[in-house]
Amino acid sequence: MDQEASTGKIVVGVDGSPASIEALKHARSIAVPLGAQVVAVACWMFPQVYGGYVAPDVGDYEKEAQGILEESLARAFGPALPGNVTSRLLCGPARDLLIDASKDADMLVVGRRGHGGFAGLLLGSVSSACVAHALCPVLVVRAPENG
Repeated sequence: MDQEASTGKIVVGVDGSPASIEALKHARSIAVPLGAQVVAVACWMFPQVYGGYVAPDVGDYEKEAQGILEESLARAFGPALPGNVTSRLLCGPARDLLIDASKDADMLVVGRRGHGGFAGLLLGSVSSACVAHALCPVLVVRAPENG
């Protein structure tokens, strides 16, 4: 990668899963020696509406996503957020928003919760979409074996 084109930014997809917590930790361990910034991105969406019915408490979805983002950061780094870590909460499909965030990132890091075997072939996957379409290198991190 051209040094002049480098933004010094590593984007991490966060969904509260053990794999995304591990992704945050890996991203920070890569960012520190590079002097890069880590941007933790959590995405949320309004629920699908069918037949004109609106789901109750639609405003709570954003609050819940913010809580998951904050809890994930605390699980990864403890109560004090490292100076090179920031967070963003975005509304929309995770795969699209993370791919868009890859446009000005040096690396995209996502967790893989995994649905192995035949089910993995049938289910859509944010990590697979990011690997296929991101505009920067992508690191896919597995959850630790013990949880």
